[in-house]
Amino acid sequence: MQIILLERVAGLGNLGDVVTVKNGYARNFLVPSGKAKRATEANLKEFELRRAELEAKQAAVLADAQARQAKLDGQTVTIAQKAGVDGRLFGSVTNADIAAAIVASGVEVVKSNVRLPEGPFKAVGEYEVEIALHADAVAKITVVVVPAAE
Repeated sequence: MQIILLERVAGLGNLGDVVTVKNGYARNFLVPSGKAKRATEANLKEFELRRAELEAKQAAVLADAQARQAKLDGQTVTIAQKAGVDGRLFGSVTNADIAAAIVASGVEVVKSNVRLPEGPFKAVGEYEVEIALHADAVAKITVVVVPAAE
């Protein structure tokens, strides 16, 4: 299916690109989330009329993400979790826990922004974590998992 991208999509293209994707990806994700429209003549004309508005909106979103990235880069977040004597956690530290700790420090982040390629942390220690605020704005923070005082 041919679609027009209404914003930058990582791994696919930039605003205004006409790309071909699988039907399910377009119908189930890109179109309902407002990231794309079908590439029909009417939609192409409408897009050209709204191009400046969409570019300004994307520039504002990117500027906001870059401002949050500047606040986050190099920051250390400490999370206390119950742990055994050997340093293993009773449970784990997930992306939701990390996002909540970052929000508590004053920067707006949702759990889907936190990237944990090896899954949740299951031991006490220090971990490097990427926070993907935008396709062009990725912050790196340090998460320190400490045993909770009882």
